Amino acid sequence: MYDAVVVGARCAGASTAMLLARQGRRVLLVDRAPIPSDTMSTLFIRPPGVATLARWGVLDSVVESGCPALDTLSYDVGDVRLESRTPTMPGAGAAYAPRRHVLDHLLVEAAREAGADVVERASVHGLVRRGERVTGVQLADGEVHAHLVVGADGMRSRVASLVEAPLRVSDPLASCVYYSAWSGIRTDFGFHERPGSWIVRIPTHDDVTLVATYFLQQEFKRVRQDPLAAHLAAVERCAPDVYALVRDATRVDRIRGSGDQQNFFRQANGPGWALVGDAGHHLDSITASGITNAFHQADFLAAALDGVDLADAVATDEATGRFAGRRDQELAETYRGTLDLARLDLSEARVDILRAVSTSPELTSRYFAVVMGVLTHEEFFDDPDLLDLL
Repeated sequence: MYDAVVVGARCAGASTAMLLARQGRRVLLVDRAPIPSDTMSTLFIRPPGVATLARWGVLDSVVESGCPALDTLSYDVGDVRLESRTPTMPGAGAAYAPRRHVLDHLLVEAAREAGADVVERASVHGLVRRGERVTGVQLADGEVHAHLVVGADGMRSRVASLVEAPLRVSDPLASCVYYSAWSGIRTDFGFHERPGSWIVRIPTHDDVTLVATYFLQQEFKRVRQDPLAAHLAAVERCAPDVYALVRDATRVDRIRGSGDQQNFFRQANGPGWALVGDAGHHLDSITASGITNAFHQADFLAAALDGVDLADAVATDEATGRFAGRRDQELAETYRGTLDLARLDLSEARVDILRAVSTSPELTSRYFAVVMGVLTHEEFFDDPDLLDLL
């Protein structure tokens, strides 16, 4: 009998298993894929996520893996350019964008070291129940019983489907995205915006830079007919300096993309179950918030369960309910800000604000602190220096 079975061994699931195992619980971490394996991702970890890795004792391993520190960033929008050091906070002197097969593997190994059992290439075929309560999972080789089942198996979560977790908040698809990976490009982290277009450049392991192009959702049918041509045309139009780099560079992976970037909060808990990461909350990837959000949710759930006897069904459900409330409250601002940006509607009012911000290095730094999740929008707009410029 396990205290918890965690389904999905990527950022959210491996982190959750690690934290619960560190509480002295008997934990099983299950994933249908081999470990390690890659997945489509923006890779980026915001400073709050980096600080979380540092607190967990995992950041040193990320740095030692050869992942470059992203300590500067820039933003081109229309005729405005903002440049600054990456916002810092205790535990995070830079941002990082590790390849997912590296990051996920490091988190799984941290879960193993904490005492979690790990099973790969194992799909969940169903749930075990006692009445309405979930009491385990059905794997190919039999049932595994647990006091709590945690679904961390992505946007199309099998666990969420099996428990019929309802959508609490849902918004239409906003953007679609394609990614390419290039070797030998010398650039920092940054993004470029024009009406209807958003380009991101993200340095990662092995001297590789990921370039992401975002299009309006209604363009997906056209773009998918020749993704590489549309991708490169968008880079040339929106970020000509990046296009000059990739034009003569070596592409090291096939182009990858998605037109299915759903925006929702699912119900996060029920009798004997909880959802973390993309299984419970997904948003457009344009703000590269997903990994950091996954870490936050793992932290929220572990904190809610700390000291709770998982054999006590009432106490466990009350604890997962506290987790659900905290998740909804603390991730709401990022969700709304992401939806606003993902509509790719570059208003003159926003350009005017950015033009004013660009005249002040201090305000530029504070603006990027909002973008990276270090400051809230309210804290930024309360700055009297900004009001004087507008």
